[in-house]
Amino acid sequence: MNGWFLIIPVAVPLIGGIMVAACHMEQRKMRQSFVLATVILTSLLVWIAIFWFRGQELQLVSLSRSMSLTLSLDGLGCVFAGMVSILWPIASVYAFEYMKHEGGEVKFFTFYTMTYGVTLGIAFSHNLVTMYLFYEMLTLITLPLVMHGMTDAAKAAGKKYLVYSIGGASLAFIGMVFMYHVVGNATFTPGGLVAELGLSAATTQNILTIFVITFIGFGVKAALFPFHGWLPTAGVAPTTVTALLHAVAVVKAGAFAVIRITYYLFGTEFLRGTWAQDTVLLLAAITIVMGSAKALKEQHIKRRLAYSTISNLSYILLGAALMTPLGLQATLTHMIAHAFIKITLFYCAGSIIYKTHYEYVPQLAGLGRRMPVVMGCFTAASLGLMGIPLLPAFISKAGLMEGIVDLETPMAYIGMGALLVSAVLTAVYLFSIVIRAYFPGKGFDITSNQQAEDPNWLMKGPLILLCIMCLVLGLFPGGLLRFFADIAAGLV
Repeated sequence: MNGWFLIIPVAVPLIGGIMVAACHMEQRKMRQSFVLATVILTSLLVWIAIFWFRGQELQLVSLSRSMSLTLSLDGLGCVFAGMVSILWPIASVYAFEYMKHEGGEVKFFTFYTMTYGVTLGIAFSHNLVTMYLFYEMLTLITLPLVMHGMTDAAKAAGKKYLVYSIGGASLAFIGMVFMYHVVGNATFTPGGLVAELGLSAATTQNILTIFVITFIGFGVKAALFPFHGWLPTAGVAPTTVTALLHAVAVVKAGAFAVIRITYYLFGTEFLRGTWAQDTVLLLAAITIVMGSAKALKEQHIKRRLAYSTISNLSYILLGAALMTPLGLQATLTHMIAHAFIKITLFYCAGSIIYKTHYEYVPQLAGLGRRMPVVMGCFTAASLGLMGIPLLPAFISKAGLMEGIVDLETPMAYIGMGALLVSAVLTAVYLFSIVIRAYFPGKGFDITSNQQAEDPNWLMKGPLILLCIMCLVLGLFPGGLLRFFADIAAGLV
């Protein structure tokens, strides 16, 4: 009966979001208090589940003899759920202030709160059909957030997001049907389900093809080339939404799903050394370089960060596709590091837009003097994403390099080249902003940014806290790395 607890963290934010709308919480203070209480309670429930109910299982619905909607929590689920549970309350406090100038706060916080529950449903999924259900729900529940402004651009972005997401889910559906047809079930099993089947050569090639299709299908939400176009377009949404999409929930759900199918369904013993592994490694390497190059060219600050997200998500996919213990450990490390760093960068960009309405890089000249806290946090997060020692992305990027050397295949070394090129481009596209902010040049008019100033503590506080957490992750990574190593040891 202990397994029944697992439904509570999923249900609380779903019910809480519905109550925001059903009770017409128009009074801002009451709504904010209710949303924050719901989110904090959910995060506490997640950590209770992590410490006391890991390994428990709860079948919600039996669909057939081999197919069911079932929740459980293993090590990988703990990583994803734990990351989300830490970031969501911080993001909520920031959103309370930011959404004042966007309007539609009741609608926003309804779907924003419900998204938390759906994301946890993905983390707690016991099998592919359960994860697929919540994965599709995540698309539908975040669509109103993408289209929040209901401008023509927002509607177009919502349509594009829907088409790409459903198209990717359709490819993933093919993989799900094939697994149930060939294997008989799609329960997440450490090491996978395929290697012990004794398949014929023809069936083996078919399954490798299905793996690539499924990898790409779930990879759409992780903005894998050539299905990345929805992510920069979604930047028309409020910054609180784009940070949610690019750092915490949606894109990380795609990366999480790719790790699940690679290590818990198809299995590295079956996939390693095949053309399918080379194919996904190449797609990830192409995406890394393409995203960084596009970020360097882009002048809109949120779209520049969006292309940066595209590149860094494929760091995660590349590490997963290495299919080695070191690769998986680095993948999980970068998933956490990128989440904390990228949400900080987006919230810095959102603070600038909120206070100045500046959206383009050339407009940010001299802001280092006017917005010292925001630009200080942006600088710290930029150093973190570049992979400077003592910050968490340095550990993950070094781990990826070590994993590539451990694999020793030509395609892996192509991935190493992509990482090196991306490292240089990342330094340029981020520090061109920082240098412009602090050193605007001789011809700069010091009176041009008179209206610029740091936001209040509802926005400034989360930025400072996120920077501190990034530093702690970089200085004291030992416990997390050991936990990730234990997860990898049981899968590869």
